[in-house]
This record gives sequence, structure tokens and C-alpha cells, in this order.
Amino acid sequence: TLLSLWWAWLLDASAKAVYLFGFVAMTPQLFVNYKLKSVSHLPWRVLCYKAFTTFVDDAFSLLVSMPTAHRVACLRDDLVFFALLYQRRCFPVDLSRANEYGYAYAPAAAEERAALECA
Repeated sequence: TLLSLWWAWLLDASAKAVYLFGFVAMTPQLFVNYKLKSVSHLPWRVLCYKAFTTFVDDAFSLLVSMPTAHRVACLRDDLVFFALLYQRRCFPVDLSRANEYGYAYAPAAAEERAALECA
């Protein structure tokens, strides 16, 4: 019937929009890092946690039966993760920049820099 076709199309389009906007939501940090030519500090424990969750996500996407679009969405997260690792390797770490959790590891340096810019 026509109603089931429209419903299927709407559901499929909504799922693809969620996958697309999920990817778009992950990329702003890449652009900020590139523009500032530095990365915010990320402790090794947090980095290892992110790497572990990325690995588990990939393992489940390859082992569990799921739609191809969802599998691609799981693997595209790896592209962003590896791009962040590459930027971490190429750019210096800025301890005064707040990370994604809003914590800066050297707030005094940021205050000094702001005072110098105002003077």
C-alpha cells in the first residue's frame, strides 16, 4: 500500500539523517584543531578508553548482523578517531585549551595570555 511505502521511506530517511548528523557532530573538533594548529590535552587514560570503545564498537559491527548503513556508521567513527590521533601526532598539545569535557589543565597560562592580549 501507499501508506506503508511512505512510512518505510520516512523511516529510512530518518535513520540516514541520524547517521549523517552523528558524523557531522564529531568533526568540529578536527577543524578547531587544524585552525589553531594545536590539540587540547587528553590524558592517556581517557585516550585508552576511547581507543578501547572504538575497538569494541568495530568488533560488534563486524560480528553482529546489522544493516549495512549502521555498519558503515560504526566504521566511519574510526576515521574521525584516526584523524584525531594524526592531529595529536602532528600538532603540539596546548594545556590551556579546554578539552571536550570543558577542563583546562593549565588555567593559569590561559589567564596570563588573556591578560597580555588585553594590555
